[in-house]
This record gives sequence, structure tokens and C-alpha cells, in this order.
Amino acid sequence: MTATTNWAVRTAQPRDSTALAELAALTFPLACPPGSTAADQGLFLDAHLRAEHFAAYAADAGHVVLVAATPGDDGVLLGYTMLVAGEPTDEDARAAVHIRPTVELSKCYVHPDQHGAGVAATLLRTSFDHARALGGGGMWLGVNQHNARAQAFYAREGFAVVGVKHFRVGERVEDDYVLERPL
Repeated sequence: MTATTNWAVRTAQPRDSTALAELAALTFPLACPPGSTAADQGLFLDAHLRAEHFAAYAADAGHVVLVAATPGDDGVLLGYTMLVAGEPTDEDARAAVHIRPTVELSKCYVHPDQHGAGVAATLLRTSFDHARALGGGGMWLGVNQHNARAQAFYAREGFAVVGVKHFRVGERVEDDYVLERPL
């Protein structure tokens, strides 16, 4: 795949579930820190990012899944975000987040061939609009403390570190920063 210029952001459809799982399998490991194993990443993917999970997320009123895709019913997915409305379920994140009501940016992943092409920024900014529509006054996310590229991207988009939390990937517990921004 090479950088694509003819694409748009839309709400994920049930037909996207398999492609979303395939994109997640490609992109999730790229965000994992050094020392994270393929086995642990696979356990996480199996537990949270299979096609049936994406179908359930898309059907849940408390979730919004957005995709950047080329046109047409068989369009290629270039990236996706997932929003979760409501209070953080993680105790450390709940303590760190200050703006209420809040919406979590649970996922924000883009095909590596699209890095730097504006897909992530457009997905994120569209996610801000959807988070506002969900009633959010702020948005938060967790990002691995070793993922400097993602941290820089989120800082450019107005997020600031407000705390720390743990994130389980398979058998490993990783350290994440909690980032937040007003909507």
C-alpha cells in the first residue's frame, strides 16, 4: 500500500469488522514498547480486537468507531479511531482526568503507509466532533510512555499529560501516560 489521497472519514459499518481486525493486527504492534512480545500482542488482539469485537463496538451506543477509507463499498481502510463515552473504568485514569463529562479516545491507529499523510489528524479531529456529540467536555487517552512519536502527535493536537496508568498487553503490564484535552 502506498499513501492514498482519495479517502474520507465515516462511521464504521458492520461490513468493516474483518478489515478493522486486520488493520488492528497490523497497527497495534507498532504502538507497543520495546520488550513487548508478539505472543503478548496476540493475546491482546484476541481479547479485544477481533472482527466480532469491532462488530459489537459499532453496535454499542456508548462507542463510536470511525474509519478513514477509500470510496466505495469495498473501500480500503487506512485508519480508525474508537471513542468510549462515560467515566473511565480504570481507577488511575479516572483519578487523573479532570474534565467532565469525558470521552475516551480508546483507539487511534493508521496504516504505516499513511503515516504523515494527514489521515491520523483528520481522524482525530473528526473524533473531537463525535465526542462533542456524545456530550463530552473533554477527551482522554492512554499512550505508552515509550511511544514518543504518538506522544508528539497528541501534544500537537492539544493533549497534555495529566497522570499515569497501567495497561495490560497479554501477560505484561505496561506504563502509560494519561493525556487529556478540552473539547
